[in-house]
Amino acid sequence: MSGEVRYERVGAAAVLTIDRPERRNAVDGATARALRQGFDDFEADGDARVLVLTGAGGQAFCAGADLKALDLNVDDPAGPEGFTRLTPSKPAIAAVEGWCLAGGLELALWCDLRIATEGSTFGFFERRWGVPLIDGGTQRLPRIVGMGRAMELILTGRPVEAEEAHRIGLVNEVVAPGRHLERALELAERIAAFPQETMLADRRAAIEGFGLPLAEGLELEHRLGRETLEVAVRGAARFAAGEGRGGAGV
Repeated sequence: MSGEVRYERVGAAAVLTIDRPERRNAVDGATARALRQGFDDFEADGDARVLVLTGAGGQAFCAGADLKALDLNVDDPAGPEGFTRLTPSKPAIAAVEGWCLAGGLELALWCDLRIATEGSTFGFFERRWGVPLIDGGTQRLPRIVGMGRAMELILTGRPVEAEEAHRIGLVNEVVAPGRHLERALELAERIAAFPQETMLADRRAAIEGFGLPLAEGLELEHRLGRETLEVAVRGAARFAAGEGRGGAGV
C-alpha cells in the first residue's frame, strides 16, 4: 500500500489513515488507489469488524481532492476517491479532527458514524471553485441531515463548526481535541462485541430500505430478519437465563 495511506489492525477494527498532512490529507490519484486497496483489505479480513477512517497530523481529516494534482478518475466505478461508490459490508466510522472539506466531507458521509473533535470544521468549500460533488455527497448528505439543511450546505458551501454539525446530525458525537480516534475505536469494539449476523442484517435493511416505499422496506426487513432467527433464538435463551438484565452489556 502507498506510504500516503496506512492500514492497521487495532483490536476488532481496521484503521485506514490518510497520511498526507503536508497536503491536508487531500486525495490524489495514488492516494485514491491506496484507499481502494485498504477498502479491499478490510472487506477480505474476516476478523476486522469495523473500519475506522481518519487523517494523520491533527490538522485535517481530509481536504478533498488534491486540486494541485487533478488526477482523480471521475469515471472509476468505485468512485474518484477510491471507494465512495461502494458500500462496505461492515460498519465504518469516520474519526475527524480539523478540516473535513469537499471530498473529505464526502468520505466522512460515506461512513455510518462520524466522531469529531471540538474545533473541527466541515463544508463543501469546493463550491467556490466550481468543483462538483462526485463522491456521493449529494446523495448521502440529505439522507443524514434532511433535504433542507443539505441543500443549504451544498448551495452555499459555508463552513459548519463541530457544535453545529452535531446539532444538525452531521456528526454523532463531539469529543475533546485528540480523542477522536480513541473514541472511534471504543465504539468499534462495542459494535464488534454484538452478535454480528443480526447487527449486519439490521444495518443492511436500514441502508437498502431507505427510500423504498414502506411496504417494500418492511418486506426487506422481514426477509433479512428471518435469515438471522437462529441467532435470535440463541440470544433470547441467554437473556432468559439471566444475562443482560437491567441493561447490562449495552
